Amino acid sequence: MSNLTAAKEGGITSARLHVVTLAALGVVFGDIGTSPLYALKECFSPQHGVPFSANAVYGIISMLFWSLTIVVSLKYVLFVMRADNNGEGGVLALMALSLRTALAGSRRSSILMMLGVFGACMFYGDVVITPAISVMSAVEGLEIAVPGMSKYVIPLTVAILVLLFVIQRHGTSLVGKLFGPVMMVWFGSLGVLGIFNILLAPGILEAVNPYYAFSFMMQHSLQAFVVLGSVVLVLTGAEALYADMGHFGIRPIRFAWLFTVMPCLLLNYFGQGAYLLTNPGAISNPFYLMVPEWSLIPMVVLATCATVIASQAVISGAFSLTSQAILLGFVPRMRILHTSVDERGQIYVPFINWMLMLLVIAVVLAFKKSDNLAAAYGVAVTTTMVITTILAAVVMRTLWKWHTGLVTLVIAIFFVVDFSFFAANLMKIADGGWFPLLLGSGAFFLLMTWYSGRMLLRARTKDDGIPLAPFVEGLLAHPPHRVGGTAVFMTGNVETVPVSLLHNLKHNRILHERVIFLKISIWDVPFVANEQRLKLRELGGNIYLLRAAFGFKEAPDVNVVLALAEQQFNMQFELMDTSFFIARDTVVPTKLAGMPMWRERIFAWMHQNGAKPSDFFHIPANRVVELGTKIEI
Repeated sequence: MSNLTAAKEGGITSARLHVVTLAALGVVFGDIGTSPLYALKECFSPQHGVPFSANAVYGIISMLFWSLTIVVSLKYVLFVMRADNNGEGGVLALMALSLRTALAGSRRSSILMMLGVFGACMFYGDVVITPAISVMSAVEGLEIAVPGMSKYVIPLTVAILVLLFVIQRHGTSLVGKLFGPVMMVWFGSLGVLGIFNILLAPGILEAVNPYYAFSFMMQHSLQAFVVLGSVVLVLTGAEALYADMGHFGIRPIRFAWLFTVMPCLLLNYFGQGAYLLTNPGAISNPFYLMVPEWSLIPMVVLATCATVIASQAVISGAFSLTSQAILLGFVPRMRILHTSVDERGQIYVPFINWMLMLLVIAVVLAFKKSDNLAAAYGVAVTTTMVITTILAAVVMRTLWKWHTGLVTLVIAIFFVVDFSFFAANLMKIADGGWFPLLLGSGAFFLLMTWYSGRMLLRARTKDDGIPLAPFVEGLLAHPPHRVGGTAVFMTGNVETVPVSLLHNLKHNRILHERVIFLKISIWDVPFVANEQRLKLRELGGNIYLLRAAFGFKEAPDVNVVLALAEQQFNMQFELMDTSFFIARDTVVPTKLAGMPMWRERIFAWMHQNGAKPSDFFHIPANRVVELGTKIEI
């Protein structure tokens, strides 16, 4: 982790910068790096009604060039990546930054929170479609390399995807070492292919002139607007540059984009354009048709490897996003496995993995061709892009204190571009764009139901709770029989008595020699330093209130808390002499004021099926005492 920390702090050496940059190539740029397989082909889809001509090629290539330049290079790399939450990026981190100056519980904070959560939910739509369209578009190269292989494209795609999800359980640390070099070869191949074909029609380089994009949009207004929905395919994965900033730091990602990824992508897109100028019939699959025949099979294999890597990156991103959402209180607790002893960010969430596998395979079988999937792709991406721009505007104005005029100018440019892409993709809803929108909206509904239910549950518990301080005074004045050992009562509210303690006194009529009320909080920062993690307050009679804080990218672990308490407060713990008491709540939906009854039933079902607190907090199973209680909401 020291290397990554150094990268974040800007003190990374030149030699180490190249190493970290190579690693970033394999994780950050897989999605955007495989777009040449299908992006330009989809721009010239017959459904768009764009008549093929040299002017159309120049216009669309110019649109691709300026889209990458404005959205990725200027918006994300130059501006948005400046908004880091203690080194971490992504829409949830940006949401946390925007909320810092908003009054908790206010209308503004609620809107910002919902925007951030919806943007995160739309990422799940991207996660489902990316593996499907990437792997399928790569395997479709077999149709050109080996005629008659069309019937094997879908079975082979499904087989590759199933294998990809099956190996998730074993982690990506070993395979990850190959990601960087493979992607370096991939980007190098894209660049070489592009240069080779540009030499056949060097005039295509004139497309860097924005006049060609503007002229195309003026001459073919309606068709150009429709084509924007396909141009956005070159931007898929742009959000990953920001989301993965915490893993590699801002410098390696910027370095990789500006000096490797962007040049190679542009060379390939211009190369495809040049090939189309000399071979108009190649519009059916310009990427594979411009590949020399002798290298077709190796290119299909390399493209498949690159798309698997791109898929791996977004799947890992889904695990990371789910973990953050759990800790921020938007998703029920789930079983999370750590697949690396060295990198705490490498996790595996079984439920998410198998759910994604079923959805991805269903998408492949339903859409059957990458062309059909391209219609569904883009809605999720552009929605997140618009939300990122809105949240970035809030951060620039309220947190960075930029001048209103400067914020208006910068955000207006980005918003016009983002909203144009978003509006163009709305036209694709009937052709498949409804799927990621439905998936994201469903996830948003469930996340907000869980969040609202938790707030309601917390309010009910607080209203019905007994104040802690006077209760402890009364308890010590008339103490029950005290037994040896330590009792740790997990609590969600430091002001009221844990229900588990009340049940223990009621049924067992005893109090342990040492009692600790443990409250674990999740802060809106990625990581918490050990020096700031614990706070201890003595309540008298060998009874303590211990508060522990974790960041939203850390795994809350009771064993870590006890070890730190021994170091910082000289509190000795003998695990076999320590019992952990947890209240296992059963939520009962009622007609009390709160959510509608049907939403309360959904929340109760989610609450009932969440992971056990003992598993989530890594409490030794043989030291846990669970006491049930019912709470009406």
